[in-house]
Amino acid sequence: MTTRSASLTGAREATPTGRDEVVAAILDSAADMFAERGPAAASIRDIAARAHVNHGLVFRHFGTKEQLVAAVLDHLAANTSALAEAEASPAEIDAATARHLRVIARALLDGYAVGQLQSSFPAAARLLDGLRPQHDNEESARLGAANAIALLLGWQLFEPFVRSATGLTDLPREKLRQTIFAEMGRLAQPH
Repeated sequence: MTTRSASLTGAREATPTGRDEVVAAILDSAADMFAERGPAAASIRDIAARAHVNHGLVFRHFGTKEQLVAAVLDHLAANTSALAEAEASPAEIDAATARHLRVIARALLDGYAVGQLQSSFPAAARLLDGLRPQHDNEESARLGAANAIALLLGWQLFEPFVRSATGLTDLPREKLRQTIFAEMGRLAQPH
């Protein structure tokens, strides 16, 4: 049987302390909630409760909901990029990418100007850096990157539907992943 004091101690252990821990807890909680239900359906109070902080701290560290959305987008972009640079496992990178893309999609559907709110795009920059030598001009490289990103985003968001609609429900996940990346490479080439 858990005593009242034991449960209070457990709650205290889960409570972040110090600016860095509080900010990290808010960003992670907001990212999870935005991915689950979108920014419009995630209240500041709900985000704070999940992060185990007072809702006033969300306003103190991030300001408005729009500023929090911007911070989450940048946080997810940096996290995904750091995993790629550290050569993390494909499963870790895929999970981080999926989370980021879900937040992007839900924020867009909620009317947020994601392209303006997110201030840095390290994955797109890395892709462009790899494509520039293969293209005659900057516009061609940017279009190649845009096409590859659009394909990845489409698969990430609509995979269950696309698999069912095309009869690919039994295709192994790894084979699909390889096919998607091969097609991204083809789309990114000069035309």
